[in-house]
Amino acid sequence: MSTTTTARVAVVTGASSGIGEATARALHGSGYKVALLARRLDRIAALADELGDGAIAVQADVTDRPSIVAAAERVRNELGGADVLVNNAGVMLLGPFAADQRDDYRQMIEINLLGAITTAEVFLDQLKNGAAERGGDIVNISSVAGRTARAGNGVYAATKWGINGWSESLRQELLPDVRVTLIEPGVVATELPDHITHDQTREGVQAMYDKAEVTADDIAEIIAFTLSRPRHLAINEILLRPAGQL
Repeated sequence: MSTTTTARVAVVTGASSGIGEATARALHGSGYKVALLARRLDRIAALADELGDGAIAVQADVTDRPSIVAAAERVRNELGGADVLVNNAGVMLLGPFAADQRDDYRQMIEINLLGAITTAEVFLDQLKNGAAERGGDIVNISSVAGRTARAGNGVYAATKWGINGWSESLRQELLPDVRVTLIEPGVVATELPDHITHDQTREGVQAMYDKAEVTADDIAEIIAFTLSRPRHLAINEILLRPAGQL
């Protein structure tokens, strides 16, 4: 059943944890309707129940275009179409390049880069339609690694450098109707290190993340602020780090 409303509708990928979950909470609290997209249905279903009216859980995999197409149809039918897309889904599978991590490399490329591109492509018509009434926005979550590559993060950095370049091109193509914002966080207290398969790397990264003072809520607050700016102002890029991070 279609819903007509003056509230903006935000689609958040990777909404089952971390920055995605926090962003969904922040936007819903600011009056948005939110579509929570992730593979872990149990988590997004619980979050949707918690948020209540205007929140829907949509199981989707950004590496599977048909599932994103199906998600877009649900968003159109149940919330009236997307005005905002937050491309947050991502994995950080670090380790030395010599390690046998071919599956990890492919997964990062397919989720972090191709997944974001596919999701934007599928939702683009809705975002353009939303721009006519309430303004369209795409927020791409990148990383400090999209600017500075370090030993052990080469393929992860490559995906984030790719997101950065694609975001700037997309910004130029879609202006002034759909604003494109790139968010580049440093270390944020999330579960990202949990999935690292290289044991030594995981232990070192986890020790750094355990000391992180920047939270997912901090990033969500910045995203909500960016989206709240008047339509004549586009915040194109925000680089942020914990105050003590090199």
